[in-house]
Amino acid sequence: MEITRFANPHLLWLLTILVPLIALYVYRTLRGGASITISTTRSLEKTPRTARYYLRHLPFILRCLALALLIVALARPQTSHQNRTSTTEGIDIVLAMDVSGSMLARDFEPDRISAAREVAGKFINDRPNDRIGLVVFAGESFTQSPLTTDKSSLLTLLGQIRSGIIEDGTAIGNGLATAINRLKESTAKSKVVILLTDGVNNSGQIAPQTAAEIAQTYGIKVYTIGVGTRGTAPYPAYDAWGHLVFQPMKVEIDEQILTDIATQTGGAYFRATDKTSLSEIYDQINTLEKTEIETNEFVSYDELAVPFMLWALLLLVTEFIIKNLWLRRIP
Repeated sequence: MEITRFANPHLLWLLTILVPLIALYVYRTLRGGASITISTTRSLEKTPRTARYYLRHLPFILRCLALALLIVALARPQTSHQNRTSTTEGIDIVLAMDVSGSMLARDFEPDRISAAREVAGKFINDRPNDRIGLVVFAGESFTQSPLTTDKSSLLTLLGQIRSGIIEDGTAIGNGLATAINRLKESTAKSKVVILLTDGVNNSGQIAPQTAAEIAQTYGIKVYTIGVGTRGTAPYPAYDAWGHLVFQPMKVEIDEQILTDIATQTGGAYFRATDKTSLSEIYDQINTLEKTEIETNEFVSYDELAVPFMLWALLLLVTEFIIKNLWLRRIP
């Protein structure tokens, strides 16, 4: 039984009544009651003291405890119960990731695609109430995972993303169109695509501008991320003997197209020059796209006065029995 509040806390001041009552009882006990004169008390000193002697103050103690319990009952002790109802309005998000050969460039640690997977995984874990899907693109695009709330399966599929699994190239328009196709039937309050690429659109059947117009039509917001250091970066290549080598090449990202896509759909364009800045970009998007969770709290109170009154009654009955039966005085 846990008391969380008193409905009439001011009545607890009545407990101070116990102080003068106890003081008066102590005074009367020390002063003594009726007396008789005898010649000597030496014969009484060896008289054994029974339990009645030691318990002679018990009725007064029980009466004080009963009075204290009655005062607490008058103050109306209560316990509370909290009931919560939550309404979640999630966001449907599709991560569209470039998996072209250039994503193996080593200007990120250990490379661009590995860094992108790691940061995207953290982003997924930070969105427990949203449905998230995965789309990958290079020279063409396909859906790696449809929209799902199963974060465990989603992270497994994210970890399977590799460069070279589809025809090489950079089809930004196709990648965005595939992501839109996963979201167009969504009834979520907010629909978002996060498109990550490190190059210039050079393949595919759908122009990036056309895909942006389609996204705008369906009310889909697109955040675009260009990944790659400024200047040159070590890109993967094969030498004459077929060995993988890394050669410094100029980093080329079509920032104008990525900016136009984001602006047209109400999103934003970001440039990530290393893994740290890429992580900060995802954190910023995570902050911008907040899932709405409405929580209503209802507090109800239960009265606890009755148990205190019952205990007080029990103490008074016990006090009456002890005083008038067990410790009954001779008239």
